[in-house]
Amino acid sequence: MKKLINIILVAAVLALTVGCGNNPKGGKTGEAEAEVQAEADSLVKVEKTMKTMEKIAAMPEEPVFDIVTSLGTIKVRLYADTPKHRENFAKLAFEGFFDGLQFHRIIKNFMIQGGDPLTKDPNRVAEYGTGGPGYQIEAEIRPTHHHKKGALAAARKGDIANPMKESSGSQFYIVQSEEGCRHLDGEYTIFGETIDGFKVIDDIAAVQTNQRGLPDNPIFILYVKYDDELN
Repeated sequence: MKKLINIILVAAVLALTVGCGNNPKGGKTGEAEAEVQAEADSLVKVEKTMKTMEKIAAMPEEPVFDIVTSLGTIKVRLYADTPKHRENFAKLAFEGFFDGLQFHRIIKNFMIQGGDPLTKDPNRVAEYGTGGPGYQIEAEIRPTHHHKKGALAAARKGDIANPMKESSGSQFYIVQSEEGCRHLDGEYTIFGETIDGFKVIDDIAAVQTNQRGLPDNPIFILYVKYDDELN
């Protein structure tokens, strides 16, 4: 199947080059070259998407991912009974979406929050917490999941703007204090839990922040990777 896909991709690019690349005088026009390049880029995106889907299909029911931060690594296991959130988190991780993002909202004795792509742009600090991949995820709130320490949950807009409690497409938070987050049970989708790195959570939660919870010194998500050793 993989070889067939590659053959199709190459054939498609060659067809575009032959069909669009020459003008009546025998020379390539800038417009034709741009069209060929755009089509080639589109095919590359399709191939990357298919590879990501293959990786997701090969995952165990409850895969483990490493959230590697500038203060250490937090290992999380994603739940099988929240498949939409599990697959979305995995997709974003495989695509490198989280790489270089900041924990933009940190509240000691409560939680740490990240996953906003706007945090890559220091000129948009006032907008931190409003960004995402352009979509939301249907709520998967399970009564068996609680805001225990290390719980991995999806952030979302408030009930007035979001009565169905749909989750942000990329923003997530990790519980630092069970007592501080207990009132959130049943309101947000919890789709995983920390299995190692609890001290890292505490270390992040302890940093100095402004009134909005933004750290005085940025705390970065360096990258999120699939943990091959534990899967």
